[in-house]
Amino acid sequence: MADRESNWQVDLAHVALTDIGMRRANNQDSHTVVLASDQEEWQARGHFFMVADGMGAHAAGELASKIAVDGVPHLYRKYRDLSPPEAMQKAIVETNSEVYRRGQANSDFRAMGTTASAMALLPQGALIGHIGDSRVYRVRGTKLQQLTRDHSLVWELRDAGQFDGDSDLANSVPKNVITRSLGPNAHVQVDIEGPYGVLVGDTFLLCSDGLMARVTDEEIAAILRNLSPGEAGRLLVDLANLRGGPDNITVIVAQVTGSELATAESDSAPIKIGTVKHDPKSELVFLVLIAVFFLAALLLSVIGNMPAALSALAIGLIVVLVAFVIRKRNAAKGIELGTARKLGKGPYTSADCPDPAEFAETLVKITQELRQSPAAVKYDIEWTDFDSHCQRAAEASGDARPEDAIRESARAVSLLMEYIREAMNKDASDSAIEL
Repeated sequence: MADRESNWQVDLAHVALTDIGMRRANNQDSHTVVLASDQEEWQARGHFFMVADGMGAHAAGELASKIAVDGVPHLYRKYRDLSPPEAMQKAIVETNSEVYRRGQANSDFRAMGTTASAMALLPQGALIGHIGDSRVYRVRGTKLQQLTRDHSLVWELRDAGQFDGDSDLANSVPKNVITRSLGPNAHVQVDIEGPYGVLVGDTFLLCSDGLMARVTDEEIAAILRNLSPGEAGRLLVDLANLRGGPDNITVIVAQVTGSELATAESDSAPIKIGTVKHDPKSELVFLVLIAVFFLAALLLSVIGNMPAALSALAIGLIVVLVAFVIRKRNAAKGIELGTARKLGKGPYTSADCPDPAEFAETLVKITQELRQSPAAVKYDIEWTDFDSHCQRAAEASGDARPEDAIRESARAVSLLMEYIREAMNKDASDSAIEL
């Protein structure tokens, strides 16, 4: 399991965790966090976060997701002449071409693919590029919002009006059938969302579907709201594993802890898309023509041919006017994005964060239930420290200290997962045959 946490100099706290799960032989998830190295890079490209969930046999899924998390942030930063939304879209499209090419070149990797959910935290807000069913959430205050739309069969049928989200028919449709992914096809459609405004205290979660399969939106909301990024990320992963962990689990939690990362439109130029970039070659042609006609006018006036000089001067002025009009027209093109206008139709779902006291009691009960889970009962575990955390959580809950209760229960859950991992490793070691 990889674990990274840092408090960066511009008011960001984040953690990135990935876990193989309880039933998989390999981890096909990949993730990356690329923080801006200086103020100039922050202004131009921001901080970049990405989760990818690979698909395909013979390690194809691992390869596809690794190509994605390596390629997309590199290309996103490479295309500095494009706006962030245009650069992100182009980066994902070109990475799709690379995954597709690698798949076509090797029969073992044919049709390999991966989901891709990327987020750039910019001065203008949170910008998201997305394909597949890995998700991006935001917790603000007491509300959890899903900022990405699942490209899955369930969502496609629901959006087409075939059923309600909570109907029996909806529950019968496999939730892991995705309709879009990176790599299997030569061409791909990418969703770009945002920019979403950012406030101090906002917490973002990028995650693969291994988390959503075992942890509800309400639980995600409460965990992100009441715990630090490191504690929240660990509890989310451990809770999913203790409930069966049928798939790989990857989470990135990023929390804005200070004003330097909050959206401040007065201090940053709005993002502008669809602008026409200046062509240095065409500008050079105009400059040469202007110089030629002005020089000709000067020479003709010197030799006394004033009519011709005036004609050359007039043509030169016309060329100047044409160049000015073209430049101004190109500069006027484009669409400004900000609080009044953004890409996409999100947020797509919303859930209320449970009251901290209510969730503290719920988490105490969940912890006790996990003690009786098949994974826990299977192994001979020393329960002293676990029970101590549970006792402190119950006391804190009874004393109306819900934050302390939640934190103690989270420590109990993580401790239990640690015990089970150790027991599993010991069991595997004891059963090995030494030659």
